[in-house]
Amino acid sequence: MRLIGRLVLLATVVGVGFIAYTSYRIWEAASRDDRADAEAIVVMGAAQYDGRPSPVFAARLDHAIALYRDGVAPLLIVTGGKLEGDRTTEAAAARAYAIEHGVPAEAIIGEDQSRSTLSSIRAVAALMDDTGLRSAVFVSDPTHMYRVLRLATDAGIAASGSPTRTSPIMGDRVAIADAVIHELGALLVYTIVGESP
Repeated sequence: MRLIGRLVLLATVVGVGFIAYTSYRIWEAASRDDRADAEAIVVMGAAQYDGRPSPVFAARLDHAIALYRDGVAPLLIVTGGKLEGDRTTEAAAARAYAIEHGVPAEAIIGEDQSRSTLSSIRAVAALMDDTGLRSAVFVSDPTHMYRVLRLATDAGIAASGSPTRTSPIMGDRVAIADAVIHELGALLVYTIVGESP
């Protein structure tokens, strides 16, 4: 019984330590903008409605387009597949949106098969490897940045992050708390089994 008690105490301490450390890293990445010059700007996908980006996705795209206009990188890489029943992909919706907002079609590369953050990162890494690209600035919601950068670095990309501060999520405390809890769970799964939603 004493051994079981010690194991429970150890598991509790490790669990609390993981939550505290990972929460700190999530907020640190969320508050830092590392928009260093790179070879590409990668926009992480989000929901789209019949070809129209959701408000969260549109905020990410607006931020990425601003980075492109500022000369941070000469290419946009848009990501995201489609859910069952969708007529188009997140990447296609993002591409159309970026073109509508003045980004030349030839400056946009699409990855349109992924259905999760990890599959997007792995697909982007393969795409970049195929085209000889090494460095990228990743754009997503602030609470998502730590996981994105960790996965990208693990995939061999020289990654920096530029969080979308105008995301609708950032104006809603409940949404922020929900997003952080989701990130903690996803990072725990990735740490243990090497997979992530």
